[in-house]
Amino acid sequence: MPVSYDYVPGGSDVLLVVDVQHDFCPGGALAVPKGDEIIPAINLLARHFPHVVLTQDWHPPGHLSFASSHPGARPFETIDVDYGAQILWPDHCVQGTRGAAFRDELDVPHAELVLRKGYHRGIDSYSTFYENDRRTATGLASYLRERGIRRVFLAGLAFDFCVRYSAEDARRVGFEVVVFDDACRAIDVAGSADATRDAFHALGIACRPHAVVTGASRYAGG
Repeated sequence: MPVSYDYVPGGSDVLLVVDVQHDFCPGGALAVPKGDEIIPAINLLARHFPHVVLTQDWHPPGHLSFASSHPGARPFETIDVDYGAQILWPDHCVQGTRGAAFRDELDVPHAELVLRKGYHRGIDSYSTFYENDRRTATGLASYLRERGIRRVFLAGLAFDFCVRYSAEDARRVGFEVVVFDDACRAIDVAGSADATRDAFHALGIACRPHAVVTGASRYAGG
């Protein structure tokens, strides 16, 4: 029986692979539960897309978002900073460290861009389009527009933070957006995974399994 594909990627589509790095996978400093299980699906998805962008969290030592930068603070506490509320994280994805590197199993040799974010010491960055001050652009939107991209498909880590903010910003700046939710994993801080799905529904962001592109019924890891 022939496989039915809901999406056939073309020249105006990009796959945005978010932060598939050692520190966000089991054994890392800020591990997303089962984060490594999505890599086979991402590798499979990437083969179907002519355009792929990889993003990489890339913090300097002593970054504002690290709990260790605030005496007496503990990871996952929230503080107020110049641009609003900021969750404090364990030190992670520090520039040049093994934890900041892409997972060895990630196999996307035709990726056209690696976009590093979070390198401003005093501003955190969840979205791949804007820093958390909501004013400092990464340049990704302009890059995609200049290449004729109209649809942004997302996979990666974490579903309820960097994938969420990237998807929301992509939609707000005018792209059609699809999130491959089975090629993501969530941290789920205080119900943030459910909140992400509610936000996507409100913004008209589609959540779909990766099989709508690849035809695969499942991948390693379930």
